[in-house]
Amino acid sequence: MMIDATRAVRSGEELDAAKLATFLAAHVTALSGLNGAELAIEQFPGGHSNLTYLIKARGAEWVLRRPPFGNKVKSAHDMSREVRVTTKLAPLYPPAPRVVAFTEDESTLGAPFYVMERIRGVILRRRLPDGVVIDPPLARRLSTSVIDGLADLHAIDYQVAGLGDFGKPDGYVERQVLGWTERYKKSQTDDVPDVLAIAEWLASRLPTSLPPTVLHNDWKYDNLVLDTNDLSSIIGVLDWEMATIGDPLMDLGTALSYWVDPTDDEMLKAIAFGPTMLPGSLTRPELVARYAERSGRDVSNILFYYCFALFKTAVVAQQIYARFKKGLTKDERFAMMIVGVQVLSRVALEAAQREKM
Repeated sequence: MMIDATRAVRSGEELDAAKLATFLAAHVTALSGLNGAELAIEQFPGGHSNLTYLIKARGAEWVLRRPPFGNKVKSAHDMSREVRVTTKLAPLYPPAPRVVAFTEDESTLGAPFYVMERIRGVILRRRLPDGVVIDPPLARRLSTSVIDGLADLHAIDYQVAGLGDFGKPDGYVERQVLGWTERYKKSQTDDVPDVLAIAEWLASRLPTSLPPTVLHNDWKYDNLVLDTNDLSSIIGVLDWEMATIGDPLMDLGTALSYWVDPTDDEMLKAIAFGPTMLPGSLTRPELVARYAERSGRDVSNILFYYCFALFKTAVVAQQIYARFKKGLTKDERFAMMIVGVQVLSRVALEAAQREKM
């Protein structure tokens, strides 16, 4: 079965092997005396935010994460947040990655970065990996595991984990609505009226938040590592860059916004983040019901959170597209991000208007 594949490093996103080797030699015991010639550096092609590399040396593998080149939004690519939350969660939450080295010193690679142990498994993206077959019973078990995994994360006592000061849960939802609205205005390149229309709807319908939990804030298939021997078992959770403490339904809304059903808008299907439409998979309403059952939380106001998540993802797409349009990144995948802005904001507004997810 295909393990998540890497490719050659994209042009303009290369790492300085000599400087990286010096850093690793000083921070990873097994790599003492390492030199650049001993390093093999490849890149994971998925993801649209922080860059992820596979580092091979002396018969072992590590994963390195750093912000994108040309990044001007420091708060959106805070390496220290990822490191802190995963380090604190690891003793209580086995799927959290194990960090082995971290630096905020930009003299090595031009940006803060961290290195973690590699979790070897299967990651599902838009297309199933070669050799992976998911029949309806497996799809149901897998989709159930996805939503159960989120509920399990939310069951962790963040105070016990040492994350009591990690976020500011009071007023979190309101800050998110206002903050992402401002981010859109600052990165806007095209006229997409639906974005500000759904932002207005959200601002007028702020809910009373549930008791706070740890939030991953990017819960979707391609951030989950699955066991090669049992694809319904989650053995790793990646990409914690947006993790915080807040209303757990914000996290559930995000997961639902990534979950495309067979009956959805054709344009939404075209930009689906993962294989959520596989026969046998739980639908969005079924995911909500399962989460309520697993967590015991009131999910009656889930429409707000779903619409917010679509809106937020539209703004993220806008920020990425703005970087591409300004020439700050050469990644050609980003050229069509403006379509995502249009589709996601329209789907959110339509869901709000019909009052149905």
